[in-house]
Amino acid sequence: MQNPLSENIYLKRSIDKNTPIRGSYFRDQTAIIHSMPFRRLKHKTQVFFAPENDHVCTRIEHVLHVATIAKSICIGLNNFEWNLDADMAFAIGLGHDLGHAPFGHEGEYFLNKRLGSANSFIHEINSYRVVEKLTNNGKGLNLTYAVKDGIISHNGESFEQYLSPDAEKKNLDLVINRKIKPSSYEGCIVRFSDKIAYLGRDIEDAITAKFIKRDDIPTEIKENLGSNNSIIIDTLVNDIIDNSKEKQEIGFSDNIFELFKKLKDFNYKYIYNNPSKEENKIIAGKIIYSLFDYLLVLYTRFQNDFRAYENQKLKLDKAFGKYLESMDNFYRNEENHEQIITDYVAGMTDSYALDCMKQISFPTPNF
Repeated sequence: MQNPLSENIYLKRSIDKNTPIRGSYFRDQTAIIHSMPFRRLKHKTQVFFAPENDHVCTRIEHVLHVATIAKSICIGLNNFEWNLDADMAFAIGLGHDLGHAPFGHEGEYFLNKRLGSANSFIHEINSYRVVEKLTNNGKGLNLTYAVKDGIISHNGESFEQYLSPDAEKKNLDLVINRKIKPSSYEGCIVRFSDKIAYLGRDIEDAITAKFIKRDDIPTEIKENLGSNNSIIIDTLVNDIIDNSKEKQEIGFSDNIFELFKKLKDFNYKYIYNNPSKEENKIIAGKIIYSLFDYLLVLYTRFQNDFRAYENQKLKLDKAFGKYLESMDNFYRNEENHEQIITDYVAGMTDSYALDCMKQISFPTPNF
């Protein structure tokens, strides 16, 4: 199966770069893995924020799960004369969540509340902003169009049964919402892989956190999808391969899709909207609001006087000043101060945000 756009469009980068040994998409993988935003994912929430239990999934494990699931689907479909690039899918999977705020979707929710609109901060669009503009002191990672397109359009909250690529090349800088489709089959596969990865894995974490017991999983799901992450992934991946191999779209069979939606509904009711998460949600909101307002006042006061930040007491103040200095060329013409603060707060790990909150709440006395 061929993608709708020409290969030249998919391989296009912001800056021309030859990659004769690794190949373009493997080069994208290594650029993402060696980036600072990728390393931060090991301390960012997947579902349970700032987890101290090493067995609870963090954001870095999630993107690895997505990448491997997407690659598996590509390999499986290629056995039926599809022509998918597994390296492209793997790279999209690695990069798809680089723009997530601290504290997962709660962090995204409260950034939107603070900015005053439900669509002020969209992690898919921010992931594109991170890889294209913010990383490397405002230079970006110079990824291929195909990988950036897959990142910005991955929409892990959209539960469609079938998906086929968009045949029109998009100007990714102009994307303002989630109402877009990937331009490649590999991007479509990652969009499914995202949901496959988190629905099963989040059940395991919820059991570890004692939100649910394995016996709570509906019998219909246990008997037809599986009762643990490994079996659920295997069932869903094989169904997508079997159901898509002779079609021109990616998707689930009717029966499995109905079970997939029931699994989603179970997770939302008993995990994502569990009352036990409410206290952590409130804490996350206080932290996001407090850090955002503190940094906005700080920036309004000192702007680009980098020495002034260095002369402050708090490590946060000094670190924020160094960040601004490193991004000076990029932010020089940025008139929206809240965008600068959003970039910095969204880039924080859970642990760093917690530490910064302690600094501004309990500053060291002068005497």
